[in-house]
Amino acid sequence: MFLLSGCASLFPGDPPPEEPAPEPVAAEPDRTPIEPITVRPLSRQPWNFELPGVAIVLTNSQPAYADVAVELAERLDNYEVYDLGGNSEPPINVLRRVNDSNSSVVVAIGLRAARSSVAMSQKPVIFSQVFNHAEHELLTDNSRGVAAIAPLDAQLAAWKKIDPTVVRIGVIIGEGHEDLIEQAQQAADRHGVELRVQVTTSDQETLYFFRRMIRDIDGFWLFPDNRILSGRVLQEMLADANRQQVPVTVPSESMLELGATLSISTVAADIARTIVRVIREVQSGNFETLPPITQLSEIRVLTSGAIQVVGR
Repeated sequence: MFLLSGCASLFPGDPPPEEPAPEPVAAEPDRTPIEPITVRPLSRQPWNFELPGVAIVLTNSQPAYADVAVELAERLDNYEVYDLGGNSEPPINVLRRVNDSNSSVVVAIGLRAARSSVAMSQKPVIFSQVFNHAEHELLTDNSRGVAAIAPLDAQLAAWKKIDPTVVRIGVIIGEGHEDLIEQAQQAADRHGVELRVQVTTSDQETLYFFRRMIRDIDGFWLFPDNRILSGRVLQEMLADANRQQVPVTVPSESMLELGATLSISTVAADIARTIVRVIREVQSGNFETLPPITQLSEIRVLTSGAIQVVGR
């Protein structure tokens, strides 16, 4: 929305009536130069509106979700938090209270919160911390998402900075992530990396392809697709990688304890800032022009006890 400043046109008044005069005498034309005229366009300034009331719906209070909620609370003046992790009432009752509240936008954090909010909310929904959003059909006419993983280009840039020798990187991922694979391929092309991608449907299939792939790669890029990963398979993959001396980059710091080489994860403050930007677009009436998934801007890199935040 814009504040449009109006403009007015000035018209000279009618000249006073002239008295009768003798026949005019020819005179030299007036050669006084005319001052140049500068035309300036109308200025357009955005409205300085306040953010609307926001209902923050959490899957539960685990740090991955609660940290984002805390960062959001620091950036919002009018909000309420609803936690689906308690046993006091079912999600349908919580969403009824959300619909009856004065909030204008719902922010759903985590899969359970996103599924419940998209299914039942009568207000626009912005979901985050959900990797397999396509499988659960979370993108609708009334919902938009924020990326669940750190920006891929920044991930590869950080990885190459730490280990310039990595040139062949393997990826195993579940079905329904064609857009993500395309983004990863584009990032790999920019950084001179050969990407080898395998799509699987189960954890055992993932382990099988990983053991075939590990012979021909010098790095493995793990994505948080829990449909094709189990705790047991993940431990076996990391053990095999360590034996073959193949570095593994993971999306969570907690996986470093299992033997991963490098952790590149999201930043809670960056997620919150991105959500606020999307809320502003919704409040401005630009919901239809929002991308289905808005990308993040920062990464958190952890290796050998050193933490670094890198802006994109």
